[in-house]
Amino acid sequence: MSKQLLKNSGDFEQGAVPQTSRRGFWSMLVVMLGFTFFSASMWAGGTLGTGMTFTGLLWAILAGNLLLGAYTGTLAFMAAKTGNSVHILSRYAFGVRGSYLPSALLAFTQIGWFGVGIAMFALPLQEWLVGYGKIQPDNEGALWAIVIVTGLLMTSTAYFGIRSLTILSFIAVPAIIILGCWSSGLVLFGKNGIGLSGLLAAQPSPEAVIGATAAIAISIGSFISGGTCTPDFVRFSKGPKIAVWTTIIAFFLGNSLMFLFGAIGTMGCGMNDISKVLAAQKLLVFAILALGLNIWTTNDNAIYTSGLGLSNITGIPKRFTVLFNGLLGTVLAIWLNNHFVAYLNFLNVLIPPVGAILITDFFVRHAGKYPETKDAKFMDVNWTAVVAWAIGCGVAFVDVGIKALNGMAAAAAVYIFLSIAVQYFKDHPADAAEK
Repeated sequence: MSKQLLKNSGDFEQGAVPQTSRRGFWSMLVVMLGFTFFSASMWAGGTLGTGMTFTGLLWAILAGNLLLGAYTGTLAFMAAKTGNSVHILSRYAFGVRGSYLPSALLAFTQIGWFGVGIAMFALPLQEWLVGYGKIQPDNEGALWAIVIVTGLLMTSTAYFGIRSLTILSFIAVPAIIILGCWSSGLVLFGKNGIGLSGLLAAQPSPEAVIGATAAIAISIGSFISGGTCTPDFVRFSKGPKIAVWTTIIAFFLGNSLMFLFGAIGTMGCGMNDISKVLAAQKLLVFAILALGLNIWTTNDNAIYTSGLGLSNITGIPKRFTVLFNGLLGTVLAIWLNNHFVAYLNFLNVLIPPVGAILITDFFVRHAGKYPETKDAKFMDVNWTAVVAWAIGCGVAFVDVGIKALNGMAAAAAVYIFLSIAVQYFKDHPADAAEK
């Protein structure tokens, strides 16, 4: 591979973001809010809305997103401190070739979510157009036209990098908040609304009751795999304070808001997506706008971070890997929507241990300070991290408590233990020889 390919582009995929390219609070906040404003969070909120009282789900949402904010905020601190993406941070913990493991997991997951996101937009739009007599129900060509145009648009903003992501988020974030509040307000206080008293009085059916632990697990699991990619965006922050606060606000308040929109829609009219609620309220144009912006702001972030992951593995600049990943996600969009969601949930078990190992490596093994990337002496593969990740995944597959947190705790504990053991035998080679 040529040295030219291995150089950084404007997105600094092969090294740290310099201070001259760092950004302030508001730029970072809208990018992170755009990332967390996603229809899947509203669906998760709708799930809680069918299985809990409003007060119970409110506490579960806040608790889950507080934990999610703490996790992503810690990763954000590391990113701003070093200027590195999650893929470059992985080189410190996993080694250069070892980092291909987390990069492949994250890239594959985000390509999947990108494809699913396209289908989330294309299929309802097709349904609405059929309902209004604009296309025939069996018109596959119209569906694929929507898929292709959507994929191209969402890939384009990721192709042009962090500047494009910021511009889109500045437009989309206020629009989504306004439309979400408008829709929820009509559900609660409109002519046929249930009112605040109706919301507070709603009770789940006995067969649908969700316990507090399960509800918190849903809140965390809805975005923990995507949250592990947080460093890819906040590495552009001017400092750790900006990175941490914008991330916590996005995940604790922003993601909670998406949950509430979904919960209110479900408890009020049986729909967990503001776009569908708006359509039911005869506001189709606003429904399309809400759905499109909601998905676009997360999808361009997803394909952006997947491009960084593939760039870390291949050395090819992000602008090219984004195009490949966007094309792949677009072509597979309908298939992914039909077959891939369960597998993406499977990958949610595999990814949180990666974040736990990165955090442990930075704060415990390196005492909160990494050498600069250009000066660092990376291992080829740090098998300690790989083994800890594998054990963490094994623990996370056990269906007890909050699986993601269990896997993270196990991975961190094993990584610390193995790191101490390996260092001990390095310092005492005679003891190793006796063994």
